[in-house]
Amino acid sequence: MEEISLLDVVALKDIEASFNSPLDLPEQLEEDLPRPDPELMLVLLDSEAVLERMQATRAFCEISDPRAIPRLIELLRDDCTLVRVSAGYALGRNPHTNAVRPLIEQLMQDWNGYVRKGVVWALGTCHDPRALQPLISALKYDITTVRLWAASALGQLGDLLAIEPLTTALETDRAEAVRSNCAWALGKLLAKMPVFDRTSDRETYQDAIDALINALEDLDLSVVLDAKMALRKLDDPRAIKVLDRMDIEQGYCEL
Repeated sequence: MEEISLLDVVALKDIEASFNSPLDLPEQLEEDLPRPDPELMLVLLDSEAVLERMQATRAFCEISDPRAIPRLIELLRDDCTLVRVSAGYALGRNPHTNAVRPLIEQLMQDWNGYVRKGVVWALGTCHDPRALQPLISALKYDITTVRLWAASALGQLGDLLAIEPLTTALETDRAEAVRSNCAWALGKLLAKMPVFDRTSDRETYQDAIDALINALEDLDLSVVLDAKMALRKLDDPRAIKVLDRMDIEQGYCEL
């Protein structure tokens, strides 16, 4: 098995620091800093030097260029963990239908949790239905840090079939961060659920509302806040009634 050093861990954290959350693309570089040169980075993607390949893959976490996509797909299988991590994030920044299947395959086989996190994030940005079941599987069975990004990725993916597994995870996952992201994702999906679907698939909808209302009593404040924000997005009479009662009980007044 490939070993990972302390320096690699530091570099992995640095890569992740380019992302504000599992939901967002990397921040734009400061205006006074030069952007990576796409032409040079395209050349370095094929470099035999690990550090140059890593530099190039990280550059495409910040810039978009469709010419990089075929090589970034290949680099998902690079021997270097740091290159694989960056390739995953770079494909999230440069989404393409051709990358979906390789991303899914890498999610299923890569031993490294950092890589799987990047891959999960990329799958969430692709808006491809093929990503649904792999992301649901990651939400159910992967390590905590991958599960929390899988929850967010399912919200980004936008497939309403994710509502049921997200509801279950909100109710049962032991990690506060996972429950919090499930609440966020449910708010995003339920808000786009047509009124007809809320009626025709009423059980799924009501179960999700129940889970969000119950999450208002979670011991973790971040879960409570995300559940409250999710419920406020919905024009649901029961949710509004519960939130209004909470505001009264907490002495809330809007200035």
